[in-house]
Amino acid sequence: MTAPPTLADVVSVLEGLYPPSTAEGWDAVGLVAGDPYRPVRRVLLAVDPVAAVVDEAVDWEADLVVTHHPLFLRGVHSVAATTFKGAVVHRLLAAGAGLYVAHTNADSAPRGVADALADLVGLADRRPLVAHVDDAERGLGRVGRLEHPTTLREFAEHVAAVLPATAQGVRVAGDPDAEVTRVAVLGGSGDSLFDAVRAAGADAYLTADLRHHPASELRERAAFEAADPAPGEAGTPFLVDVAHFASEWPWLAYAAADLAAAFEEGTVTTRVSTLVTDPWSDRIASPGH
Repeated sequence: MTAPPTLADVVSVLEGLYPPSTAEGWDAVGLVAGDPYRPVRRVLLAVDPVAAVVDEAVDWEADLVVTHHPLFLRGVHSVAATTFKGAVVHRLLAAGAGLYVAHTNADSAPRGVADALADLVGLADRRPLVAHVDDAERGLGRVGRLEHPTTLREFAEHVAAVLPATAQGVRVAGDPDAEVTRVAVLGGSGDSLFDAVRAAGADAYLTADLRHHPASELRERAAFEAADPAPGEAGTPFLVDVAHFASEWPWLAYAAADLAAAFEEGTVTTRVSTLVTDPWSDRIASPGH
C-alpha cells in the first residue's frame, strides 16, 4: 500500500496551484496550523474557518482543512482557546487536523475562484478583469461573453439557480429586460473594480458585497452617459449582487479535484463542505415588494 503524503507534500501542491506570491499584499495565506510531517489522508475544503466547519472536520476525521478565508487576517498575540479563533486552532490540532488558507492567491489562479464562477454562469472567450503583470491568464475577476444573449432578469435568475441558496438571494440594479451579452464576474467583494468593469465594456457585473454609495454612483454615471431620461434604469454595466459566501463556494470543487489528482489514486480523499456559512440567516421582504 502506498504511504499517504505528508502535510508538507500537500502544502507543496497547494502552493503550486495557488502561489502565495500572487496573493494581495494585505492578505494572510498559507499554513496556519499543523505538523508538516503528519500524514494526510482526508482533506475538507470550505469557504470559512468557523466552528461548524471544525465540527464537520472532526466528525469526518479530516487530517487537513483548507479554507478560502483566513482565520487570522491580522496579527495576534495569542491563540489561547479562551478566544473563538484560538478555540478553532485548538480543536483542530487536538483532532490531528491542520488548517491551510488559499485566499486572494486562489481568487486569481487558473481554475481558481474567478474561473469557477465564470464557468458556472457560462462565460466564453474570457480573460482576467485585472491581469497580473507577468501572467495574462492569472488575475482578479474574469470578463467574457455569454454563449447566447439573454435579459438581465434571465441572467440573474440563472445565477440564483446555480449558486448556493442564501438568505440574501440575488439583488439586481438595472432594466430587467435589457440585453446582456458581455459579463464580468468577481467572487467576493467587488465594488473596488468598477473602473475595470467599465473599461471592459461589460453589460453586467456579477459580484458580492456591493455597498450603497459605490453602486449608486456607478448606476447614476451609467444612466448619465447613456443620455437616458430615467437614471438608474438604463446604461451599463448593470449589477448582479450575490452573497459573498455563494460567489466563492463554487471554487471548492475545483480545488478538491485538483488536489486529489496530484496524488496517487486513493491516497488522498477530498470533500467539499456543503455547510452554508454565510452569516445572514433570514430576509424579510418589504410589504408589497
